[in-house]
Amino acid sequence: MTSATFAANTESEHEVTSTLGEPRVIADAGVAARVASICAPVLMELGFRLVRVRVSAGASCTVQVMAERPDGKMTIEECETASRALSPVLDAADPIDRAYRLEISSPGLDRPLVRRSDFERQAGHEVKIELDAAHQGRRRFRGILVGVEGAGARIRCDDKDGPAEFVLPFDDMADAKLVLTDELIAASLRRGKSEVRAARRGRAPRNAAASNAAESNAGASNAGELNESRSPGFPGAAETKGE
Repeated sequence: MTSATFAANTESEHEVTSTLGEPRVIADAGVAARVASICAPVLMELGFRLVRVRVSAGASCTVQVMAERPDGKMTIEECETASRALSPVLDAADPIDRAYRLEISSPGLDRPLVRRSDFERQAGHEVKIELDAAHQGRRRFRGILVGVEGAGARIRCDDKDGPAEFVLPFDDMADAKLVLTDELIAASLRRGKSEVRAARRGRAPRNAAASNAAESNAGASNAGELNESRSPGFPGAAETKGE
């Protein structure tokens, strides 16, 4: 079995400007980097792009490969497709020296930011950024993402001395992700309803009752996805490798 973790994401198609081959500005390290180098070209052939790889430590090892389409979306069926393609390639390359559980997932609402376009698209939302090297005496920042500036991201933080802005270099970032806030959830729900209305314009429902039902169902679907995004590792099929 292959674990397929599906969660809602925050982008709608008209907001996506990046391409399939856009490089990541925050990459993986160590054994995760080896796994990423194997997975990235396979995913690209399928029309997906790699977001990140995480390899857990301990007796029970999990290799989580997070992927998405260029529009930022990924269905559970697409996760399963990616898993079927990656499984034999990882078996042949054997990058992990012990048994492990392979898990394919899509980004959640509090998604990682790994490409320049991620930072551009998510301007205005709250983020957490951790650096490899200290910047002005600190390595961890939490605040509002203002946007991209040169080879870095500008973030506005509310410090004890008042608001302050910092431009953090992409090359120094170890991790960056959105913070799950009420504003982020509300924005996602608004986008979901907007997509339903756009689809309705393309194929009008037979009557007003059908129209209202479609929008109501969309809201319920989004609510379910939001719950899944709050609990990483949404249960799916699983596959243990290396045994």
